[in-house]
Amino acid sequence: MTPATLERTASSHDQRQRAARTTSSETDYDVLIVGAGLSGVAAAHYLQTQCPSARFTILESRKTMGGTWDLFRYPGVRSDSDMFTLGYSFRPWAGDKAITEGGLILDYIKDTAHALGIDSSIRFGHRVVGADWNSSEARWTVRVQRSDATGTAPADEIRYTCSFLYMCSGYYDYEEGHAPRWADMEKFAGRIVHPQHWPDDLAYAGKRVVVIGSGATAVTLVPAMAPEAAHVTMLQRSPTYILSLPARDAIADKLRSWLPAKLAHRLVRTKNVLLTTYLYHRSRRKPEETKRLLIKAAARQLGPDFDVATHMTPKYNPWDQRLCLVPNGDLFKTVRSGSASIVTDEIERFTETGLQLRSGKRLDADIVVSATGLKVKMLGGATVSIDGRPVSLSDTVSYKGMMYSGIPNLASSFGYTNASWTLKAELIAQYVCRLINHMKSHGYDSCVPRLPDDEAGALPAVDLTSGYIQRAANILPRQGLHKPWNNPQNYLRDLALLKFGTLSDGAMQFERREQSATVLEQTAQVQS
Repeated sequence: MTPATLERTASSHDQRQRAARTTSSETDYDVLIVGAGLSGVAAAHYLQTQCPSARFTILESRKTMGGTWDLFRYPGVRSDSDMFTLGYSFRPWAGDKAITEGGLILDYIKDTAHALGIDSSIRFGHRVVGADWNSSEARWTVRVQRSDATGTAPADEIRYTCSFLYMCSGYYDYEEGHAPRWADMEKFAGRIVHPQHWPDDLAYAGKRVVVIGSGATAVTLVPAMAPEAAHVTMLQRSPTYILSLPARDAIADKLRSWLPAKLAHRLVRTKNVLLTTYLYHRSRRKPEETKRLLIKAAARQLGPDFDVATHMTPKYNPWDQRLCLVPNGDLFKTVRSGSASIVTDEIERFTETGLQLRSGKRLDADIVVSATGLKVKMLGGATVSIDGRPVSLSDTVSYKGMMYSGIPNLASSFGYTNASWTLKAELIAQYVCRLINHMKSHGYDSCVPRLPDDEAGALPAVDLTSGYIQRAANILPRQGLHKPWNNPQNYLRDLALLKFGTLSDGAMQFERREQSATVLEQTAQVQS
């Protein structure tokens, strides 16, 4: 072989080596964050600040960031928690409203990501479809469907690897909402829409609108559509507890005018956390008293002629389902003005001109909005396996409301049902960083919650009777009776447990590669 040939061969080999290293560096990370919404941005921030040496990227299935707040575009979409707690603690909400519009929340998320340099770490059009943990390598291999910027070309599948997989993809199906079928829907001459995919061309000015549902989406849509529509009817099968709160926080306004911004935000956030916690636990301890107060408050705003017993008296106790908030009583004002009404009944069938109800009443409509809820989809629909063996989350028990028994190096961001989502999302992010730093400093490769023999996981993961939770019972993990396997939806308890509590609690096992491989082999032998 001539020197020139040798030189060309060496050069070709070097090029292949560089290409291999480039490919590896672009697809192998310490942490993969899945989802570029409210939780994903929080996760990235804490990794940047608390694990500065960790290499991470964010995989986002959609073409833009923002998650929920980009997806939902229906009229009036807004926060159902106050922005001083829904916003980030590390970048205080500076808006003038405590309950604010969805578009402003989306701008806030995007501005935060840009200001902190997080947006440059996002890979759009990357949908995670599966992840397999390799015990001998102590790494996840993550299968990703990658689509082009236009979304017109077929998606190709690529693979990423990481030490830690951090799911921030929410808990519901972005592709479709819960859409029940009723008899003769095809006969309806008008238009039927679902709020999750609001049509840009939907014109409802001067039209008769029926909104099916009584949850947060329905109570938002009715006052938002009523000023333009001929009339809006909220058709509910059963009532929901609805609480009116001021859109602006008067105490926050005063504190922000008197004190430095960061101190004022900290005080307002603390005030709102304590108030929310107190009201929730008081509701659970004294449900009858709370029920009377909520119904009385609604009756006072709806007026003496409104049938509160039929339309505002739920059959369940407060917080058996999430409480609906209406800023400045906008729903109540709209109903009292006559531009909207509430009907409590069930649908028998659709007609050409509207709905036939079981009571015999007919509702005429040009547009029907099916605000009937969400479909739960855990981990963004991705499958999970360990050494090639599929794992179902429904067979696991939730650890601290963020990890799953027997699954190594995987955490999910799952917020509160009785308070702002971001409160728990930030605690989880800080805990994940603690785990990663602990493993690095002690030479561990994996962390896995292992369920003790005396903890069966007999409780549902989410203590709500809401339809979307009940429909998802077969795909959700279970909850245990004792900590750290139970999830009491208590921020103060979680603050102590996740931010300051010990990592070595007996349930969390830290392992090295050879050790974890041996444990997996022994587990497989026992199971066989």
